[in-house]
Amino acid sequence: MKSLKTLVIAAALSLGAVGAAHAQLPAEAPTAAAPANPAAAAAASDAAAPATTPAEASAPAGDATYVPMKPTQGVGQPVDAGVDFQPQVTPIGDQAYWFNHVILLPIITIISLLVLGLLLWVIFRYRAKANPVPSKTTHNTFIEIIWTAIPVLILALVAVPSIRLLAAQYEPPSKDALTIKVTGYQWYWGYAYPDQGIGEYVSKMLTKEQAEAAGEPHQLAVDNRMVVPVGRQVKLIVTGADVIHSFAVPAFWTKMDAVPGRANEVTFTANKVGVYYGQCSELCGVDHGYMPIAVEVLPVDRWEAWVRSKGGNPSGEEAAAPAAAAAPAPAAVTTTEAAPAAAPAAAPAATN
Repeated sequence: MKSLKTLVIAAALSLGAVGAAHAQLPAEAPTAAAPANPAAAAAASDAAAPATTPAEASAPAGDATYVPMKPTQGVGQPVDAGVDFQPQVTPIGDQAYWFNHVILLPIITIISLLVLGLLLWVIFRYRAKANPVPSKTTHNTFIEIIWTAIPVLILALVAVPSIRLLAAQYEPPSKDALTIKVTGYQWYWGYAYPDQGIGEYVSKMLTKEQAEAAGEPHQLAVDNRMVVPVGRQVKLIVTGADVIHSFAVPAFWTKMDAVPGRANEVTFTANKVGVYYGQCSELCGVDHGYMPIAVEVLPVDRWEAWVRSKGGNPSGEEAAAPAAAAAPAPAAVTTTEAAPAAAPAAAPAATN
């Protein structure tokens, strides 16, 4: 009897051990399989990541074919026997041109003709032969009121559009304005596009032979132009490296002194594609007359191609967002690194 009880107890214990072993195996199986899935997912994501990178890298492949635009004769440059301002291609320039031709010139013309007429009338009417007994009149209240009131009215008429134009020229730039740093050197210009990641490059005058070969005006053509997109506001931060220079482009109605140790700001928005020339407008030394400025205004897509050809990013700082979005790859690597840590956890179960 005693031996029978012993056999029953031993059988029960052996069955319990087998049941426990079978109960543990399904629980451990997912644990062992779990690390394999993240590793596979990470491998798939790693394989997919390089597939998008060459496509993105190949997007600006044709941008290196950028060719400087040919200037148009008489546009954005001086003309022979010219007496008027250059045709304006900015809103500020249009406003200033209207102010000069519609308000200032008529007023100046009328005043000049009036004064000339009065002088001729006085010379003829009050000459000694026609007026042997000169008048002794010293004051005329009515005339004094007129010649005081009329100039005041004229100044008030001129002041309103003049102040409006002045305020528009110094209006703060918009948030999406293209920032360009302009530095005047003796005797050339330096341009940098900080938001696009384009470091400073220098712009020097071409020789007469080089300018003629490029079909550009002599003493205005340069080797490296400032390039801007059409229709977008441009903010220039102008400074000088040695002496005072002055950045001036007549077709933009833009002129700003480049003072060493000081950053001056001026804006313009070119609304017409083309090449526009200017010069340093501050006597800065022996080669002051050989500091030309050439600004090339391009359609937006061609400007972006030019930026990429310079190794820059047309979207500027906004390009950091896609870079941050594409960063999950390291997270997958971290998961795969954690996978080996889970493998030893399954080892004790296999030992049991």
